[in-house]
Amino acid sequence: MSDAATSRAVSPGRGKRIAAAARFIGLAALTAVLATLATNNLSFMSRINQFIQDWQIASVFAPREEQDPDIIIVAIDEDTLRGFAYRSPVDRKFVSDLLQRLAAHQPKAIGLDLLLDQPTEPDKDTALKETLRTIRLPVIVSYIVSGATVTPEQKAFEDAMIAPHQRGMADLPTDQFDTARGVFPGRRMDDGRYVMGFARALAEAASVKTPDVQVPIIWRGRPPPTPTDLNPKPFRQISATVAGFMPAAWFQDKIVLIGSDVTLVDRHRTPFSVTLAGDEGQLPGVVIQAHILSQLLHQKPSPVAGWGTDFAIALLLALAGAALGVANAALLPRILGGIGVIVLLWLGGVALFHYQGVMIGLIAPTLSFIGAFTVLDSLGGRDARRQREFIQGAFSRYVSPKVVEQMVQDPSRMSLESERREMTYLFSDIQNFTTMSERMDSKSLAQLVNAYLDGMTSIVLKHDGMVDKFIGDAVFAIFNAPVDLPDHAQKAVMCMLEMDRFTESFRVEQNQAGFALGVTRIGVHTGMSVIGNFGSRARFTYTAQGDAVNTAARLEGINKYLGTRLCVSGATRDLCPDVLFRPVASVVLKGKTEALELWEPLHGDTYSPDFLRDYGVAYQRLKERQPDAAGLFAALHGQAPDDPCVSLHMRRLAEGETGVEMVMTEK
Repeated sequence: MSDAATSRAVSPGRGKRIAAAARFIGLAALTAVLATLATNNLSFMSRINQFIQDWQIASVFAPREEQDPDIIIVAIDEDTLRGFAYRSPVDRKFVSDLLQRLAAHQPKAIGLDLLLDQPTEPDKDTALKETLRTIRLPVIVSYIVSGATVTPEQKAFEDAMIAPHQRGMADLPTDQFDTARGVFPGRRMDDGRYVMGFARALAEAASVKTPDVQVPIIWRGRPPPTPTDLNPKPFRQISATVAGFMPAAWFQDKIVLIGSDVTLVDRHRTPFSVTLAGDEGQLPGVVIQAHILSQLLHQKPSPVAGWGTDFAIALLLALAGAALGVANAALLPRILGGIGVIVLLWLGGVALFHYQGVMIGLIAPTLSFIGAFTVLDSLGGRDARRQREFIQGAFSRYVSPKVVEQMVQDPSRMSLESERREMTYLFSDIQNFTTMSERMDSKSLAQLVNAYLDGMTSIVLKHDGMVDKFIGDAVFAIFNAPVDLPDHAQKAVMCMLEMDRFTESFRVEQNQAGFALGVTRIGVHTGMSVIGNFGSRARFTYTAQGDAVNTAARLEGINKYLGTRLCVSGATRDLCPDVLFRPVASVVLKGKTEALELWEPLHGDTYSPDFLRDYGVAYQRLKERQPDAAGLFAALHGQAPDDPCVSLHMRRLAEGETGVEMVMTEK
């Protein structure tokens, strides 16, 4: 055969191979592009990607960094507050003296992360104002102008206390989950002055030029453990009680940050909340400002790899997935091989961040691999369509069907506008759940939590409520939004009672199975608040915000002090004529001045009518501070020694208290 004939004979086969290779590479590249775009632009995927990044930052695999030598935090903590006659605002004379003592140690600058937005004792306010005016080094004071936070009177007081060159905006940009994310650059005021963000103003005071744009916070890693401190902090921190008396070398040429480090005061959710509970995950504002300041001072680069690097990795994984998709092997071995590739990707990504401080995207390459494998395995796209249907179905379980339906029928509901309306709010939480969960393996814990939340969600939906969010094992539900529910208070209380029966049955069942599940406590309150889509146009959540919501959450927590499982405010009780209640106490919540009447809703078969009648008489006599109240409660205690309300007032009477008023000193 001639050379020309040979060439003609092989050309068709070569052409098919070239076409197949082009299709292979083209589909893999397209999958990589789509996966990368989806991860960076789709809200759901970007949330997952952000969660993974947060997990890496907060996990034990995060790279270690030495303690920042240029920043020291002086914390106004519980030890400090115990020395004052009042907790808030912080004693101004103490702050004035502290500033003077610290200034004597010649720090480079001082940042005062305390709001000076309202008067206290005139002589103490004057002392602090004079100290700020005469101090001989740069001092930046937290400054806030948001109309939602300070009134015109408060702003006027701020302006009088803080000189323009000492102001630093206290804003902390957050995402839709209220997680601190951004470095606030500053804002131009109505009078034309430009006020920098708090940390940025401090960095500039230290002669470090900073960018005038909002950039992400780059969190400083924890220092390596030492024999004396297994969990050291990124910044040296000392109590304000003793700070002024420490050696000058501790502060000389450093930037000193003064701020509050008290539970539930000026604390913010951070990426560390993904793995750390309580105060370790929700950091004080002053500590967050320290992270930002450290980032600016040292011009720390972001550990997150650039878009190009992430796309290159996604393309490589797409090619690997496509190769596995067209491999001549049974489906199961290829699936197992694909799982192995993904596991290696994730382990490699975690190792790269731990050892090199580089954080690559893991979601886009994973999606690229799976997508390319699926497309190449079945060009018809049946598997891809099934996967999309599964994701859509799973997403609907986490969002109220009524909200989804309303959004579909009326897209204008997706706007960021909000409305103020009366609603009833329900909060539930399991007693000592964190302690119990630490003793369970992850599979059993996931099964227990899923079964519990599935039951709770079904009950909320049955009573026409909306599950706003899950916070671990806790449930937050809203009644009378987004659609009108005329009897929302009664619906919420009936939901509460059914939840109580379900959780008690569930608890007994789990206890018998060997899991020491605690009781579920539930609080319900009715009041006005704002509900709407809060966040940015790219990412937001439909939720309620306001004092009434906070009160409902506090009622859930107050159960542990009352000994009850269910607690309802008088505002809700007044709207429930068909529900049986008994009074519990008249409570002034921490931070409030007016008492709140608290009631316990009752199951119809819990107490006899005679017992409830006698309890009502005893409670009324106690309310009137009559001396025979003690005897009446003693008689009730003989009938029902385990009754929480009777035990509560028996204990109070034994401690010399009278009446039904209680003042809470904790939230």
